[in-house]
Amino acid sequence: MNRERLEERLAELPLYQYDFIDPRELEFSPRIRWICEHECPMYGKSWACPPGTGSVEGCRERCLGYQNCLMIASVAEVNDIADIHETLATRPEHEDLTNQVRDWMRRLGAEPYVLSTEACAICQRCAYLDAQPCRHPEKMHPCVESHGINVIPVLERRGLEFQYGANVVTWISLLFY
Repeated sequence: MNRERLEERLAELPLYQYDFIDPRELEFSPRIRWICEHECPMYGKSWACPPGTGSVEGCRERCLGYQNCLMIASVAEVNDIADIHETLATRPEHEDLTNQVRDWMRRLGAEPYVLSTEACAICQRCAYLDAQPCRHPEKMHPCVESHGINVIPVLERRGLEFQYGANVVTWISLLFY
């Protein structure tokens, strides 16, 4: 994949930041997965969520099977960060950006493995609930947390901002290739 051409395209998007990272820099932790298991209503309901994504160790092995990772971040301002509905309403714009980057990477010859911000909502009823394979694996993006990834340490080591103010939401996707 031609990284220079990809960066030309990335510059056209309203991304707050992006960075190319070595997947080995990422921290994988069952503590992050705990949030999915105990706080997310999508746990056990989608191929994009645990346990459908596999164990944290299996997710780690899958991600480390790639040599490179592109992290993209976007931000959105909300009136009240505590209003989960308002906060989540800003997520589709980031997902659109993630899909654009994924498509550009594919056109440039890469086949990225994409982790993003959401439990998949492509189908009205996920095939996971019927013990069937995912109907759209090429479109489905598990969320970063489903893989047990804590992105904050890599952001801090690289000096990348991730907290911008009281009512600003930061969305992050990882595209492994």
